[in-house]
Amino acid sequence: MNRIILHSDADSYYASVECLYTPALRGRPMAVCGSPDDRHGIVLAKSEPAKRLGVKTGMAIWQAKALCPSLQCVPPDFDLYLHFSQKLRRIYQAYTDKVEPFGLDECWLDVSAAGMDWAQGERLAHAIRRRIRRETGLTVSIGVSDNKVFAKLASDYKKPNAVTRICPENYRQAAWPLPMSSLIYAGPHTCQKLARLGLYTIGDLARADAGMLEARLGKNGIMLKAFALGLDQSPVKAVDAEETIKSVGNSTTPPHDIRTPEEARAILYLLAESVGERLRKSGFKGRTISVTARNPELVSHTRQRTLTSPTASTGQIARQAIALFEQQFSPLLPFRSLGLNCGQLSGEEAPVQMDFLGEAERNDRAQRLDQALDSLRYRFGHTIIRRGIVLADPAFNRVNPAGQVIHPVAFLREDGVSYARP
Repeated sequence: MNRIILHSDADSYYASVECLYTPALRGRPMAVCGSPDDRHGIVLAKSEPAKRLGVKTGMAIWQAKALCPSLQCVPPDFDLYLHFSQKLRRIYQAYTDKVEPFGLDECWLDVSAAGMDWAQGERLAHAIRRRIRRETGLTVSIGVSDNKVFAKLASDYKKPNAVTRICPENYRQAAWPLPMSSLIYAGPHTCQKLARLGLYTIGDLARADAGMLEARLGKNGIMLKAFALGLDQSPVKAVDAEETIKSVGNSTTPPHDIRTPEEARAILYLLAESVGERLRKSGFKGRTISVTARNPELVSHTRQRTLTSPTASTGQIARQAIALFEQQFSPLLPFRSLGLNCGQLSGEEAPVQMDFLGEAERNDRAQRLDQALDSLRYRFGHTIIRRGIVLADPAFNRVNPAGQVIHPVAFLREDGVSYARP
């Protein structure tokens, strides 16, 4: 039985949702943009007219307006985008229980059925596309293939409101002439490395020597070659499948650069509040603490340390992160943003090695206090009680990492890529 995999991608998602509620924006160059006051002044999504004028996602607002002086900028409404994302997924689930999100606006669907051929798969994709337009007012572009990689490639092939098929019969003609950057997980740095090897298209990568790719790019080179050959056999996960959480983290860009160790400590405490709360909510403890700092030139540095025992205590996470920052990052100030991550997770019921100094007992008491604070914040909001350290700078009072929308992105997994087509 052929696998029939669809990848549905909502066209100009944030911008399209905004146009549903503001008809005056339809057909005009517009963009959903972050707040310049909070130093998030970039284009998050753009309409098709803005795209035709050269506006790109990730571009600074001033750059976008230089290309398109008539550009209309609107702030994002993530609650609204999440609402429409859920509506789209309910429609997908009417056709299959194998629906795997890839961000708010993209999903893979496995619609394989005994006897289904490519023509039937395309007709089903068109039926889904028309239903979404009728019931939500949005348009989607859908790729049809026998694997997730080419299905995503096909959904990007022709936009908007289109269905494209890339399958074993035509992938050499359809996929191989495309630039390397079209391939999932071929990021800018990887594309630069491949270009230095004389590899510019997906076809170049598919025909390249596997040994050379492994020597230059490691396992990533072998994986990308498999993707270029359409040899991805990773499954589309079922709707009720549970993701394996391997780490919990958060990051933030404050209203101004982090210039002093005191400011860094305040931000790390804010991040520890968010990470600790999410660990406790999920029933995990973390043993590895890592800190990532990005300087004003957008160069990132990451360092980590391993604790003697896992924890979900906000205070302990913050203290370890601050100590790590002071040892590794203080001489490199200022920084534009900071991130904090806890890895090596274990369940909260996992056995804990007691110690003569009573550290484990103190850690347990701290976590019970944190749980009481979690309950207060759940009822009255995150800012109902705050640590004094974060009140030193009024600008930081507006930073609430716990309130950020975290988009689900999942593709590579331990059971992921098979390198032989059956």
